[in-house]
Amino acid sequence: MIFVSRIGRKPIPVPPGVEVVINGSAVKVKGPKGELSRVLPDEITMSLADGQIDVTRPSDEGRHRALHGLTRTLVANMVEGVTKGFEKSLEISGVGYRASKQGTKLVLQVGYSHPVEINPPAGIEIDVPAPTKITVRGIDKEAVGAMAAEIRRVREPEPYLGKGIKYANERIRRKAGKAGKVTK
Repeated sequence: MIFVSRIGRKPIPVPPGVEVVINGSAVKVKGPKGELSRVLPDEITMSLADGQIDVTRPSDEGRHRALHGLTRTLVANMVEGVTKGFEKSLEISGVGYRASKQGTKLVLQVGYSHPVEINPPAGIEIDVPAPTKITVRGIDKEAVGAMAAEIRRVREPEPYLGKGIKYANERIRRKAGKAGKVTK
C-alpha cells in the first residue's frame, strides 16, 4: 500500500517578484518584505520549475512521509512570509492591565509590582494599537508565534476571572468560583 502525502505532493506556487534559490538542502527565498533562508532535511529533494516548487521524497518510509509534508509546509511558509508576512494578535483583560511601547520595546503592566519589558528580536515588529491590544508582525512564522507565546507567558489568562494576556481568537474556559456561604 502506497501512502501519498496530500500536503507534500501539492506544488508551491512562486509569485512574481519572489526569488527562490535551492542549493541542495538549503533554501533561500527573497521577496518584497525580506529574505529568509533555511536548511531542510537532506532526504527530501526540491526542484524549481515553471514558477513552482515541487517537493519529493525518496521512499514511503514513515520518517520520509513525515518529512515530506513538513518540508513542503516550511518552504510554503517562507514564500508566504516574504510576500504577505505573518501577524498574531493578543488581547489584555484585567483592571489596570495595559501595554505600551517605548521605542521598539514592549512594556506590560499586568498586575506585578514592576512593569515587564520585552525586547523583540530582529525581524519582529510589535505594535500596540490600543492599551489592551498587541499585534506581533514579521516574515518568519515561527519567530512571530514564539514572540506572541513569550508575551502571553508573562501573564497567562486565569480561569476564574479571565484576567491575563490571551490570543485574540482564544476562548478561555471559565470555572465557577466558591459556592459561598449558605444562609438559613
